[in-house]
Amino acid sequence: MNRVRTWWLGAGVSLALACGAAVAPQELHNARHAYTQASQGPAAQLAPAQLDTARQALERANVAFGSGAEQPVVRDLAYIAEREVAIAVSAAALEQANRNIAKYEKEEEDLRRRQQRETQSELERMKRELEAQKRAIQNEREARLAVERNRAAALRSLSQIAQVSEEERGIVITLSGAALFASNDSALSANVKEKLREVARVLLEQGDSTILVEGHTDSRGSSEKNHEQSLLRAREVRAYLISQGIPTSNIQAAGIGEDR
Repeated sequence: MNRVRTWWLGAGVSLALACGAAVAPQELHNARHAYTQASQGPAAQLAPAQLDTARQALERANVAFGSGAEQPVVRDLAYIAEREVAIAVSAAALEQANRNIAKYEKEEEDLRRRQQRETQSELERMKRELEAQKRAIQNEREARLAVERNRAAALRSLSQIAQVSEEERGIVITLSGAALFASNDSALSANVKEKLREVARVLLEQGDSTILVEGHTDSRGSSEKNHEQSLLRAREVRAYLISQGIPTSNIQAAGIGEDR
């Protein structure tokens, strides 16, 4: 389609020129370029509705230009199209910002919940440890009380057959030599063995402990003979206690003679 432009060359003189093709205004070029950029950017995914509105506006501007509409009309339509493209780009940026905020808030909430779970887990662990410590203390206390009760019961039991006293070196169980051995003898009588069985039972109930059997004599006879006799008596008692279950490594024998 040929268009005729009129150029005014001074007063009352005009010149008409025929043009082969019209040149699109700069506003239309700008709108086309803006739309191309936007359609290749985030707006295509994040603001498709707004971008489609911009496409329709640009199409109206192109149609107006192609149909030979006046330049002001084309420029106005192109400006509108460019503004619609800008709106689509802004809408895409806003959508991206909202998504970023939502992502950040979700990550923040996940972190808060994870920290809350970790804190709760730590508190529960500390509670379990405290309860375990409490049970251990209670068990230890009960075990200590049981040991004390057993010890008191053992002492009462021993006191019925022997003299029992507590010294710095430990508990001392004294069986009268006259009741254990005949004069100048180290053999154990049946009555003595019965008493020693009770002593062994009590010692075994008390658990692992170190035992020293001390043999004694009166002052009759020589000191050397008395020491030898007292050692024989201590060894006889030790051997019998071992036969009742006392570990060999836990019990020793010593002869005191007439010294104490």
